[in-house]
Amino acid sequence: MGPRVRGDDVALCITRHAMTSRLRPGIIAAVAVLALDQASKLWLLYVFDLPHRGAVKVTPFLDLVLAWNVGISFGWFQSDNQATQIILMIIKAVAVVVLAIWMARSRSLIATVALGLIIGGAIGNAIDRFAYGAVVDFALFHLQIGGKTFNWYVFNLADVAIVAGVAALLYDSFLGVPAAKAP
Repeated sequence: MGPRVRGDDVALCITRHAMTSRLRPGIIAAVAVLALDQASKLWLLYVFDLPHRGAVKVTPFLDLVLAWNVGISFGWFQSDNQATQIILMIIKAVAVVVLAIWMARSRSLIATVALGLIIGGAIGNAIDRFAYGAVVDFALFHLQIGGKTFNWYVFNLADVAIVAGVAALLYDSFLGVPAAKAP
């Protein structure tokens, strides 16, 4: 006679399957962002050799430039002090754990994917900080209006994913499908 299956065991299996199937899009988004971000940085640094090429004009409004960001978003809190870098890494690790818990509890596909985008971007930038002591930024958008040039911050694919994830979370919270209300 084989092992007996209890009702609790079936419920646990169903719950685990539902959780993993709900998490799958977020995990795929995180892994895809992480892979694309790291691949783009490695290619630009070691194949394209951006450090030796200097600024490379791609379009009239986009240049590839190498910038080492030792701060956080938009270059805030710039410091190449090792203790500061360790503190930033700890904060980022805690943020990723909190976002992963939020993603595991998410009931919305948009929020799950959005959180995956943010997690993938955060891990991608954390890998840079660990490997190089700074985040590798390389894309510079700029506009010329009336003889004046307006530059945006230099950024990378992880930053794009983080911003897209935050935008999707905002969309989901304000315009997404409302949660069912208890009777």
